[in-house]
Amino acid sequence: MQLVGIITLDLINVLLNYKKNQISILMEVLQIKNISKNYFSVKALINVSFDVPKNSVFGILGPNGSGKTTLLGIITDVLKATSGDFLVFGDQPSGLQRKKIGTLLETPNFYHYLSAVQNLKIAASIKGVSEDEIDRVLELVDLTKRKNFPFSSYSLGMKQRLAIASALLGDPEVLILDEPTNGLDPVGIAEIRELIKRLAFQGKTIIMASHLLDEVEKVCTHVAILKKGELIIHGNVNEILINEDIVAVSSQDNQRLKNILIEFPGNTLVESDGSEVKVYLPDGTARLDEINRFCFDRGIILSMLQMRKKSLESKFFELTNN
Repeated sequence: MQLVGIITLDLINVLLNYKKNQISILMEVLQIKNISKNYFSVKALINVSFDVPKNSVFGILGPNGSGKTTLLGIITDVLKATSGDFLVFGDQPSGLQRKKIGTLLETPNFYHYLSAVQNLKIAASIKGVSEDEIDRVLELVDLTKRKNFPFSSYSLGMKQRLAIASALLGDPEVLILDEPTNGLDPVGIAEIRELIKRLAFQGKTIIMASHLLDEVEKVCTHVAILKKGELIIHGNVNEILINEDIVAVSSQDNQRLKNILIEFPGNTLVESDGSEVKVYLPDGTARLDEINRFCFDRGIILSMLQMRKKSLESKFFELTNN
């Protein structure tokens, strides 16, 4: 009986560990491991590694030529990596896994003289999915009222939404979008942004490449920033792309002032260029009266105290050294 108890306890531990590992795997939709891609002497990607959490809107951000489209091409099996690999839903990529992924990697390519429904019937046939899904995906992208109009009559934003509808055929768990708002007017950009938010709310994981900081900041939960094929930083958008308060101060002795302000609670950075000292604080937390009192209580009278803001653009340019 004691032996059985021991075996049962060991078995329970094995099952618990297995379950724990499975949960860990399920939390990551995509795991990219040291991927590099060379085009002869050109290094398009250099040892890129990051994970895409399930139910996230993950932005791959970087200037043109940073390797975003190359990376998407590799994870959709359009291109082969020179080295490194990746896992999809915790497993090696396969035909079965790819059925769980919808992709839009280039400009929408439909027959201009056919309607949305007719074009999607062709797409459904190629994908091997039922035509019964067409009405559902058209409703998702808000094109039901225009479903019988020819593609040539659509605005650029509508054409892009139809392309996303095509990617949604088969009800994939993940959507991969390359520059989804590229070339659109402000109305079209707003439509695509709202669509991405809506799909994410419905439980889709979305991976999108963009060179537009504003686009990523407004719709993404996570981001990876590339520069010339190298991964600069990745993580939660609110931690990486964050506005900061900057308080500029000066006194008769700026070196002493800097040393004192290093002790000011909550600061993320204190720097000086000689003429003034800058205190960096999380967005919305700077209080000029508190800083003034902090300095005064330590025997420093400020000759200048000024609030400034650090923009997201500044942060992005710093990260990419552009």
